[in-house]
Amino acid sequence: MERGLFISATGMTAQQWRMDAVANNLANVDLNGYKRDEAIHKAFPELLIRRTNDDGVYRFPFGSADTSPIVGKLGMGVEQNEYYTVFTQGALKQTSNPFDLALENKGFFVVRTPEGDRYTRNGAFVLGKEGFIETNDGYPVLGENGPIQVKENNFTIDQKDRVWINAQYAGDPHRLVSMEENEWKNTQLLDTLKVVNFPRTRFLAKQGDSLWRETSHSGKAFDIPLNQRPKVEQGFVEGSNVNPVREMVQMIEVNRAYETNAKMIQTTDNLMGKLINEAAVYR
Repeated sequence: MERGLFISATGMTAQQWRMDAVANNLANVDLNGYKRDEAIHKAFPELLIRRTNDDGVYRFPFGSADTSPIVGKLGMGVEQNEYYTVFTQGALKQTSNPFDLALENKGFFVVRTPEGDRYTRNGAFVLGKEGFIETNDGYPVLGENGPIQVKENNFTIDQKDRVWINAQYAGDPHRLVSMEENEWKNTQLLDTLKVVNFPRTRFLAKQGDSLWRETSHSGKAFDIPLNQRPKVEQGFVEGSNVNPVREMVQMIEVNRAYETNAKMIQTTDNLMGKLINEAAVYR
C-alpha cells in the first residue's frame, strides 16, 4: 500500500511541471515570436504481477500450464522527460512600421550579443543610435555582411530578404519589386538579411528576451539557400503561437489531475492508518 503514496506523488510532481509550462505560455501570450512549451512526461517501467503461494511455490491453476499466472500490470508512476517547444507559425500582425519584420515559414533572424550570435523570431526591431537595425535590447540584427546600417525612411526590405537603400518607394516592398528599370537608378542593394535554421530545432534552448541559442543536440546553424528562404514581410510582426483558450482548458485539466492524485494520497494514508490502528492491534 505504501507504493501508492509514491506513485501518486510522482503524478502530483508531473502536474506541477505541466502547470509551469501552461503558466509560462499564458504569461507570454502577447510576446512577438514566442513559441509555446509543452511538458513531456514518460512512465516508469511497469511491473508484471504473477500469482504464487505465500511460501513462493508456484500454483498450477486447473487447466493451465502456466506455472505463474499473470494477474496484471502495476504502474510505477511518471517522471518529467523534457520541455518541448512547438515551432508552429504564429499569426502575422500588420503594424506599418518599416522596422517590423516577420518570417513566413521556418527560419530565424540572427542577432549579435555579448555572448555570441543568438536567434529570434521576434521581428519587432528598432533603429539604434548609430543607425543599425537592432532588437529592443540593443542587439544588432545581422545581414550576410554584418550589422545592417540604414537611415529612417530610406530603406526597404523585400520578400527575398534583400535590403535596399535610397529606394524611391521606401517602405513599400511590393512596389519595389515591380519598379520599372528607369526607377532603379537611385536604388542600391545594401545587404541581405541573414536567415538561418537548424538540423533539429526542437533542441534549441530558450535564453530569454525572445532569443534562442544552439546546443550540441540542435546542431550548428546553417544559412538557408536563397531559393528556399522564408518570405520576409516588412511592416508585420509574428505574434505568439499560444492559444489562450487551449491553455486555460489545459490549466483546468492539470488542476483536476493534481487534485485526483492528492485524494489518492489521502485515501492511501487513511487505509494505512486503519491497517495499523485496527487490523494490526494485538487481541
